[in-house]
Amino acid sequence: MPLLEVERLSKRFGGVRAVHEVSFVLDEGELLGIMGPNGSGKTTLFNLIAGALRPDAGRVRLDGRDIGGRAAHRVCAAGVARTFQLVRPFAGLTALENVLVGALYGRGTARDPVTEARRRLELVGLADRADVPAASLTLIDRKRLELARALATAPRLLLLDEFMAGLNPSETASAMRLVRDLVAGGLTVLMVEHIVWALLDLSRRVIVLSAGEKIADAAPAVVASDPAVIDVYLGTNP
Repeated sequence: MPLLEVERLSKRFGGVRAVHEVSFVLDEGELLGIMGPNGSGKTTLFNLIAGALRPDAGRVRLDGRDIGGRAAHRVCAAGVARTFQLVRPFAGLTALENVLVGALYGRGTARDPVTEARRRLELVGLADRADVPAASLTLIDRKRLELARALATAPRLLLLDEFMAGLNPSETASAMRLVRDLVAGGLTVLMVEHIVWALLDLSRRVIVLSAGEKIADAAPAVVASDPAVIDVYLGTNP
């Protein structure tokens, strides 16, 4: 059984069809990339899976259990964590305190939340910044902090939304190594990313959305040469 099953998921905002009958499965331990131009429905899809939005139609199953339409905190408790393109840590709290929030309010598996929070900070390379206020961290460190907070919830599935947005090439390479390490450790990842070359390099399989619909679902090399995908990104030659 796949870890995640998305079946004919749909969402409209008034007359705008944001996501239309999108279906896919994600196996445990897999990294699945999602790409598409702005407005293609990527973030809406994430919001539907994570519980920030209720679907108009369709199903979302985690390990065979229906989680579609559940409140976000219940989806998190079921084992789904996410990051956001625009990181928003608790600015008045330290890095450790930020991650402690995840350890306390996630799946509730940590016997010692403080130790768990420190372990997650070490994993993302922020152990030496534990007592630093979140507001004082650089962009890459705030992204690492948000990732550590998500990991502290003990997820089975991690949704990464534009984790590399705004990073320079060196920071992007570092972020890619971190994502690879997480997958190598057994975590299942669903990843939206605008840095296409990084997404193709990291993913075993890539889904492409356009105007809310899935237009491709294949290995990275196949997707990169798909005429429909090229047309969506570059337009048809006159």
